[in-house]
Formats: sequence, structure tokens, C-alpha cells
Amino acid sequence: MDMTVDALGDKCPLPVVKAKNALEVMGEGTLEVLVDNETAVTNLKNFAAKKRCTAESEQLAEAKYAVRITATAESLCAQTAPEVDADATAPAKKPVVVISSNLMGSGDDKLGATLMKGFIFALTQQDTLPSAVLFYNSGVKLTCEGSESLDDLRSLADSGVTILSCGTCLQNFELSDKLAVGEPTNMYVIVETQMEAGAIIRP
Repeated sequence: MDMTVDALGDKCPLPVVKAKNALEVMGEGTLEVLVDNETAVTNLKNFAAKKRCTAESEQLAEAKYAVRITATAESLCAQTAPEVDADATAPAKKPVVVISSNLMGSGDDKLGATLMKGFIFALTQQDTLPSAVLFYNSGVKLTCEGSESLDDLRSLADSGVTILSCGTCLQNFELSDKLAVGEPTNMYVIVETQMEAGAIIRP
């Protein structure tokens, strides 16, 4: 069964939510989602990959894109095996770090920038690393070119930590083409990642 979903003009995370709901109804087949920006295209492709589906995109006009997500019987049945503790009795839920500003605390911006740089470095030195670090609002500036924390964030990424920056926020600060570590994401994934976390850490 094939379906088309019109998400033109929809704000994040609505295109991903519409795609999720459509896939649940559709079963096997190709879902075409129409969106009006490249960030939505990226978000949908990342969503498809997480669902074990294939995805391709096509630009139909200046502000019109089609993302075609193909669901097979195998992708519909595939389940991501949960990470388990050594005793295999319960899923191991690691903390997730949420960074909503490029500064830590308030009162002195220079001090706040220094503290945030120190916080991110300190993350790299922990015995137990977080499963993900989420960046939104001005926090996305830390994952972009010119950030003094790029080396530390790349170290975290190399150690298996997922680095995600809000795509809408990158667009807002005109940084979409400056992202230097990790991937852009959407509000659906930001919420989902926090819901699945063992704890939320906010500097």
C-alpha cells in the first residue's frame, strides 16, 4: 500500500509525526512525504533510517521536496535490541545531556562561555558517558564551526555518544551549513531521546 502525506508548511516536528502515523497505517509500501525545506528532508531521512526503512528525496520545485520512504516486511518487523546490563536482567539506560544555551548559567557571558567549555570537556573525562548530547536554541552554536568545544564533542562522538542539534535552531541562527559535529535533528527525536533516557543532565 502506497501513501502520500502533505506536510508542506508544517513546522518541526509535524512532518516526522505525520510520517510515523502514516507508516503505522500503511504497512508495506512507499510513503511519499511532501515538505518545503531541506531540514525536514534530513529529519525524515534520519527517521526512516531509525525505522530500518530506505529513503530517497527529490526536489520538485524551489520550496517543494518529496521524500519517499519505503517500508518492507523486514523493516516493519525489525526491532532494535535494547542495550542490557552485564547481568542481562534489565535494560541499561544511560543519561542524556541537554544543552539549551552556549553559555552555562547567567550573570556574566564571558564566564558562562568558559564554564560551558569546561563542562563539555568534563563530560569527556567521565567513566560513564551519556548516550546522547542534545543541543537546541543557542546551544547549537557549540556544534558549529568556530566553537571552542568541537574537539571535545568530536571525542565524545568517536566514543559512541550521539550528538544531535535542533535543525530548526540551526536554521534560525543561519548555521545549517556550519554544523561541524553530529547531525541535525527535530523536536520529535529530541523528546523521544529524553523520554528513553535513564536521567537528564542539564548544565
